[in-house]
Amino acid sequence: MNETYIHMAGHAHVDPVWLWRWPEGFQEVKATFRSALDRMQEDDDFVFGASSACFYHWVERSDPAMFREIQARVTEGRWELLGGWWVEPDCNIPSGESFARQALYGQRYFRQAFGRTATVGFNADSFGHNGTLPQILQLSGLQYYVFTRPTPHNRALPNRCFWWYSGDGSRVLAFRIPYEYLSWGQELAPHVQRCAALIRRPQRRILCFYGVGNHGGGPTRENILSIQRLRAAKDTAQRVDFSRIDTFFAAYLGDHSDIPAVHEDLQHQASGCYAAHSQIKRTNRQTERMLQNAELWGITALWITGISCGDLRHAWQQLLFTQFHDILAGTSIPGAYDDSEHMLGEARASAQRHLHRSLQSISGALKSCIPAHSKSILVFNAHSWPLRAVVEWETSAYGHNVPTVDAMGVEVPWQEIHSQTLTQGRERRCFVVDLPAWGWAVYGLGAEADARRARTDTPGSSETAAVCLPDRPYSPEDLTLETSRWHLTFDRTTGAIARWLDKSLEHQVFHGLAAHPVVMADPSDTWSHGILQYHEVVGQFQLTGIHCKEEGPVRTAVVVESCYSSSTLRQMFFVYAHTERVDVHVTVDWREQHRILKLLFPVNAAFASGTYDVGYGVQERALNGEEEPGHTWIDISGMIQIGRAS
Repeated sequence: MNETYIHMAGHAHVDPVWLWRWPEGFQEVKATFRSALDRMQEDDDFVFGASSACFYHWVERSDPAMFREIQARVTEGRWELLGGWWVEPDCNIPSGESFARQALYGQRYFRQAFGRTATVGFNADSFGHNGTLPQILQLSGLQYYVFTRPTPHNRALPNRCFWWYSGDGSRVLAFRIPYEYLSWGQELAPHVQRCAALIRRPQRRILCFYGVGNHGGGPTRENILSIQRLRAAKDTAQRVDFSRIDTFFAAYLGDHSDIPAVHEDLQHQASGCYAAHSQIKRTNRQTERMLQNAELWGITALWITGISCGDLRHAWQQLLFTQFHDILAGTSIPGAYDDSEHMLGEARASAQRHLHRSLQSISGALKSCIPAHSKSILVFNAHSWPLRAVVEWETSAYGHNVPTVDAMGVEVPWQEIHSQTLTQGRERRCFVVDLPAWGWAVYGLGAEADARRARTDTPGSSETAAVCLPDRPYSPEDLTLETSRWHLTFDRTTGAIARWLDKSLEHQVFHGLAAHPVVMADPSDTWSHGILQYHEVVGQFQLTGIHCKEEGPVRTAVVVESCYSSSTLRQMFFVYAHTERVDVHVTVDWREQHRILKLLFPVNAAFASGTYDVGYGVQERALNGEEEPGHTWIDISGMIQIGRAS
């Protein structure tokens, strides 16, 4: 019973994209799989595991004979299907639905191609892991999880093997790979002894990964021969053997009943990846939303009309591939992002066609319900809750005095805004809509006389039709915007918000300048390993102009422009009369080196904490200045003194 067991996991970490582009990664996958199959022919004890359903799909489509060999080895039990996901993605930035689709398309492919699914989740090289993954993994049929980062010097864990819990109580048995997820091609004895030294009683087992990786390669002949020599050694207190990863987990569970638990996300590693290469992150989020909306309204159209608008499987797979951790994290070469933009463009174009066909078929089925306005439009709400919003509509010009009305012919608040074209004959307007959950409402251009009559019975409607004002500069006395809820004052020197009063609570929302751009030192590389926060302010943006872009009964838009060195910043603030939200659209032309730009929002609350949107869940974190990954929103909550505004 004093024996210790070293489970040797033959593996090859393949980055399909990193310091190379995907065609080179494609070839390395094939070469690595070919090498693993050849080693199996040479040694009957050797076993191998590989993740990423996408890789197997590549081989199936390009080398059917090799794919049949892999199928035979999987059936034999010597080739272990790992991961169960389409690729090994970044594990912070994708949406919850994207994580679910990684598993859906990965596990579905494994079942179709091999008659079985993976049980071991596998993201050996991803830069941190959000806390909702145990639930997604468990619901995907994945009982175990293997990762490397965060490494011990970035995050202490109670044990190398532990139960990892999501907030709902879901759990997976997780293992942090010691040292590296790869080895070099030579003798393995030093690597094995280094891993064996980590075993602490009462533990008896550890996983030791070997095989040339990153650019592929896998276990070499010398690796396998060195393991055979270690197996034949006379030291019976330490057993070294070839092993599947699921075999290790099953044995570990059989040995231990008191495995420690972790109830948080696994952070921080490579904090620079939360923001590096903003374009790929922005395009990823846009594509996720377009695909989800296309599917939602495609299902709705099928239900209403019986018309199928097509299959988006390939579009999803294009998106999922570009979520590979070295792509979405922003750590690949420039050419890789040209390829990724093409893939995401293809996915978005497919989603757009699918969505347009769906909405057109729904609109056709609702023709009898649409009032006979001179021009009608259906506005759809994909959210699962009712929504009041401001939407924009561009159409052929019908004249400044033609009001926007709802389905009953009652005028709604509206105003003309700048058209997207410089030619005549087009107009653009924004107007207020009220939409049911997962539904739609009809609006249109109504007859002026009818709308005026209806307006007298509609509290809150505007008294006159709005006309878009030309751009005008703000004077020193004119730096304040006010609604029924908010009172905002812009700072004349910086253009930042100097005062933001919540009138309902008589509370100043911020204790300093808000939406304030500052330049901070960033001496690190793309990954920013070991850097948890940026705190050295090295420069300030200088205000170059502030002017009113739009003004009317629906919204006011104020543009603040500033510059720093060779970089420019444009912030457009939208304040609405009929909703409590304030939007800020930011455009940055950033040309600095070893510098980062931050917009400061110093929330005026005591004992504040931040709750972050993460994939299909939330994560509460301390507001200690550290960089944090988040998705579409952050909630800052704390204690305030009501009625003490100054």
